[in-house]
Amino acid sequence: MLYAILCYAHEETVFAWSKDEEDAVMAKLLEVQAPYAKAGKLGPVGRLMPTTAATTVRKGKDEALVIDGPFAETKEVLLGFYTAEFDTLDEAVTFSKELSAVNPGSSSYEIRPFYVFHPGDMKNSESKT
Repeated sequence: MLYAILCYAHEETVFAWSKDEEDAVMAKLLEVQAPYAKAGKLGPVGRLMPTTAATTVRKGKDEALVIDGPFAETKEVLLGFYTAEFDTLDEAVTFSKELSAVNPGSSSYEIRPFYVFHPGDMKNSESKT
C-alpha cells in the first residue's frame, strides 16, 4: 500500500531555524529515511515553501478566484510530505514515529493511504541538497 505521510508543524518556528539548525535537523531526518530508501520503500519527499508563497484557486460562482495565500485558520500547516510503500499501516506508523523523534519542536504526521492516478512525467525537478 502506498502512503502519504504529511508533516504538519508551526512554520514560523521551522523557517526561523538558522542554517546550522536546519542542517542538523535535515541530517537526522536523512538518517531515519536512509534504511527505508535502501529497502526501496521511500518515494519522493518534499518540503513546501512557507504559506506566504502560496496561491489558492477557489471555486467561484461563475469562475475560479485566484488569491494569495492559503488563508488557513490553523497554527500548524502542511510543511511537507513523504511518499512510501509499506506492507502494513504499522510500518507507516513506525516510520512516522522515527521522523517525529528527530524533528524538534511541535509537529504531527498524518498518514493516509493513496492511489497513484498518474505517475507524472516531469523531466526536471529541483531538489534541496
